[in-house]
Amino acid sequence: MAGPTVPNSAPTSVLPGGDVPPLPPDATPEQKDAHWYKHVYAGDRVPQLTLRAVLMGGFIGMLMSVSNLYTTVKLGWSFGVAITACVLSYVIWNAVRALTGKRMSQMSILENTCMASTASAAGYSTGGTVGTAFGALLLIQGVHMDWTIVTPFVFLTAALGVFLAIPMKRQMINHEQLPFPSGIAAAETLRSLYSEGREAVEKAYSLVIAMFAGMVVAFFRSYEGLVELLKAAKKAPEWLVNVSHWLKIPDLMDFPSVWLVSRGKVAGWGFEPSALLVAAGMIVGLRVSLSMLVGSLILYVGFVPWLHGMDAAEIAAGTANYRASFTLSAAGDFNPMRWSLWAGTALMVFSSLTVVAIQWKTVLRAFKVGRGTKSSPDAADAIEVPGSWLVVGLIPIGIGLIILQHYAFQMSWWLGAIAVAMSFPLGLVACRATGETDTTPIGAMGKVTQLIYALVARGDSVINLTSAGVTAGAAGASADLLTDLKSGYLLGANPRRQFLAQFYGCFFGTLMIVPAWYLMFPDKATLDSYNPPAANMWRAVAEALTQGLDFVPKTAQIGIVIGGLLGILMPLIEVLVLPAKYRKYFPSAMGLGLAWVVPFQNAFSFAIGAVITYIWTRIFPKAADKYNVPIASGLVAGESLLAAFIAIAGTLVGIATMRHWW
Repeated sequence: MAGPTVPNSAPTSVLPGGDVPPLPPDATPEQKDAHWYKHVYAGDRVPQLTLRAVLMGGFIGMLMSVSNLYTTVKLGWSFGVAITACVLSYVIWNAVRALTGKRMSQMSILENTCMASTASAAGYSTGGTVGTAFGALLLIQGVHMDWTIVTPFVFLTAALGVFLAIPMKRQMINHEQLPFPSGIAAAETLRSLYSEGREAVEKAYSLVIAMFAGMVVAFFRSYEGLVELLKAAKKAPEWLVNVSHWLKIPDLMDFPSVWLVSRGKVAGWGFEPSALLVAAGMIVGLRVSLSMLVGSLILYVGFVPWLHGMDAAEIAAGTANYRASFTLSAAGDFNPMRWSLWAGTALMVFSSLTVVAIQWKTVLRAFKVGRGTKSSPDAADAIEVPGSWLVVGLIPIGIGLIILQHYAFQMSWWLGAIAVAMSFPLGLVACRATGETDTTPIGAMGKVTQLIYALVARGDSVINLTSAGVTAGAAGASADLLTDLKSGYLLGANPRRQFLAQFYGCFFGTLMIVPAWYLMFPDKATLDSYNPPAANMWRAVAEALTQGLDFVPKTAQIGIVIGGLLGILMPLIEVLVLPAKYRKYFPSAMGLGLAWVVPFQNAFSFAIGAVITYIWTRIFPKAADKYNVPIASGLVAGESLLAAFIAIAGTLVGIATMRHWW
């Protein structure tokens, strides 16, 4: 099944020689590989995996890992590292060169690409389970798990995700050409930093201007957090505190909930003023973005009033099991994602598995790479990560995780094996969701595992959490690696060297994230003081699912069945029934599924970006073709950079104001 049409998604060579000749729309996977190898791959002419690149990436990634841990605990989300690392590396290295009289050579664009892979693994892939699964365990048990357990768990889950991404790379990036918007943005950011020639410079200027625009938007979205940081540091001026009471931009963007329910607020019903989300829609395109919007409208406009009325009626009647959809809070606020998560996740899981089944021949080919030579017709195979690496890596990692779970959490070997085995299909879903929508549903993947372990290990919340930590951590690491490999694919990097850079990053991240976890949150009281949303959600689901499947409302269980059936039927209809020219008008199964996992405001922002690009392309096609991706990439980079810096500042202030540090 072909991926969505993305403006400027075709590779562009980073070497002198101009644009890459276009591929025919019906090109075979073999033709795509040969075309990339001939026209884009940089070969050995450009330094890539060097010691300085790995050390720089490890240093930046270690800093970012602490910030991501803080934002995961404080806000329930983490941010991408690659774009921030690219800019920081470029600035730091050139500053070092200036201080040393330029005795050292400039880091090449592909060295910077490998550096970003190391930083991304260290800063993002290794911390996914610490603030969520282990945070929930701390809240349940009241004491920390020993560092001798946390350390190998963090490293092995991240490494598992890195190796599981091996067969997915060639299928999703080389053949389907999925956009991976953050990967495109990172590649465009690097091109702008190393740009030469008039057109390249013009694109670089447009990216820089858009980057500053993204920073401005990020500042106004984050100003309340900045005020809180300054207040904590006792540096907030009085006028800024006064302004913050009435200038609440997020509140101004909420839609009236009375359209949907009689009382209370509906979570996510509004417009999120995020340049990053709008820009992602500009890159993803109409098909996926409008599928997300339509799916979200079906949920909010069609199901929310029905669910709210059902919950309210049971509460009024005083029924023992009054929570028909467990969406009402004590204050009467309504969160439909707690109900729709199950159906949306089922749709994503089954649609991804169906796509793999349909394309089994090309997927199987991904396991056979590594046999070509530089002079053979399959020359690209000689530089792809071979399937043998998958086997060599997964055997010790899988056995290590099973043994660790058995001795640390008293989990039987077969329950541990299920967690390892489930990491592949859920990683596949996470990678496809990231590739099509730039959103990695790590939480949703964890909930799938928690639901399954509610059946096979009923009554044990520890097993429920740790098994979900394995699959969610591995899924996040796989998606992160593919995002970095997308950048490398566009820039002509050697995928084997990028893979190794990502693997090295797992060591750096583990080295930093484990001691940071114990130092920043030494006990349950400290963690509780942050009211951590993600850890609280994981704990609530784990404790409730100890009762078994009864925790999931009957209506949501029906939704799981319907979502699974749609996930199977939609890819079959698209590939086996519809003519190729009509497939772009068929809704995206991944987009519809994700619409029931993320708030309406996310889908709305995606659709705005896609419509902007569509109108721009219709009126000024040449300008849109030239500037759409650089501008969208700049918006993504600007908001990501400022969010990273704010997170770093928050980490420093948060650590400085913790009582146990004084």
